[in-house]
Amino acid sequence: MPDFLQLGIRKEINHTLKSLGLQTPTPIQEKTIPTVLLGKDVIAQAQTGTGKTLAFVLPILEKIDASNAEIQALILTPTRELAQQISKEIKKMIENLEGVNVLAVYGGQDVAHQLKKLKGAQHIVVATPGRLLDHIRRQTIDLSTVQMLVLDEADQMLHMGFLPEVDDIIYETLSTRQTMLFSATMPSEIKTLAKKYMSEPENIQVRAKRITVDEIKQVVIETTDRRKQATLLHLLQEHRPFLGIIFCRTKIRAKKLQEALIANGYESDELHGDLTQAKREKAMKRFREAKIQFLVATDVAARGLDVEGVTHVFNYDIPHDVESYVHRIGRTGRAGGDGVAFTLVAPKDLDFLRMIEKGINQTLEKQVIKGISIPDREDYDKERREQLKKANRSSSKERDRRKGTDSSTRSKTSVQGMKGKSTSSSSGRRRTR
Repeated sequence: MPDFLQLGIRKEINHTLKSLGLQTPTPIQEKTIPTVLLGKDVIAQAQTGTGKTLAFVLPILEKIDASNAEIQALILTPTRELAQQISKEIKKMIENLEGVNVLAVYGGQDVAHQLKKLKGAQHIVVATPGRLLDHIRRQTIDLSTVQMLVLDEADQMLHMGFLPEVDDIIYETLSTRQTMLFSATMPSEIKTLAKKYMSEPENIQVRAKRITVDEIKQVVIETTDRRKQATLLHLLQEHRPFLGIIFCRTKIRAKKLQEALIANGYESDELHGDLTQAKREKAMKRFREAKIQFLVATDVAARGLDVEGVTHVFNYDIPHDVESYVHRIGRTGRAGGDGVAFTLVAPKDLDFLRMIEKGINQTLEKQVIKGISIPDREDYDKERREQLKKANRSSSKERDRRKGTDSSTRSKTSVQGMKGKSTSSSSGRRRTR
């Protein structure tokens, strides 16, 4: 396997990489870096935790001309936290480079401070779409000199409704720019975006040999919606995590759970979209410094969240797709440390659990905490049976609806068949549509 020098990364950056314990490129870095250095457009599909940030940061740094004060590279990212994380990563890499500057542009910051910084030489801008568009409209940023554009976590930008803004931003850049698109999944809208703005892109796909990290112990706790809070409090008391992240499905549920944790004497804070940027940064700082023990977060707020020392992840609400599950549990067991991920599963969540197990190709260990997670096995089984009945009733109704549609279509077809060939062929078209 080649090292970073062999991939074309200069010795000054290589020295920094070694000082951080990074000597061997990951598969996404090995495939992407030489391609970007050749000036080609890239579509890279890779899961969280594959090292994709350095896959685009390192070749960008190789191509930056520090003597040119114009913005040469733009990295677009869906969340403030990810923008902060990427700019922090770049700042580490430029420690041994003279004169290269990076600026993070995102909502919640002091605009006057940003404007002051934009007046100086900024070679690389890392931005969220909303705040960057604000600067474009104010005419306080000029993207006409951008030679390299990165769309990071493109599928998340789609999910968050940012594609129209991304469209407007790309319009402001050079048509001859080099474009790099990184995404864990490739929905049709992202493929359309790539087709519209990219020139003969190189497709790079990296799949982890094993989706979930081996060091993470994964446990499913069978419970009910009513018993979730008591179950979580029991797990916190029993396992006493050093640092733990608790994932909720919605902002409202995160707020409610945060209040319950505070009421029970736990040092915790919340992280979700309703908070101001200042509050989000304060919560993250307190968590990183271990001044609080728990962070109650939603998926979007926790995108790109990378904190050393997280020993436990709790899925208070089960995620509704495999990728979110992998992303959540990947917040623990990092840097070779052990980690534990608990997922609380009510009867109505069983379909999502089966989907996750199939997606990660594992059967997860299931536990019941007697008298706490389930008051009575019989009650739990009764709730499961009720959920199955509901599902069966829905399936039965759907079958009946289809039968009704089919018999209606057959009836119409036979009547129309008697009226002549042309009508019959028209009916046939309707059936095949």
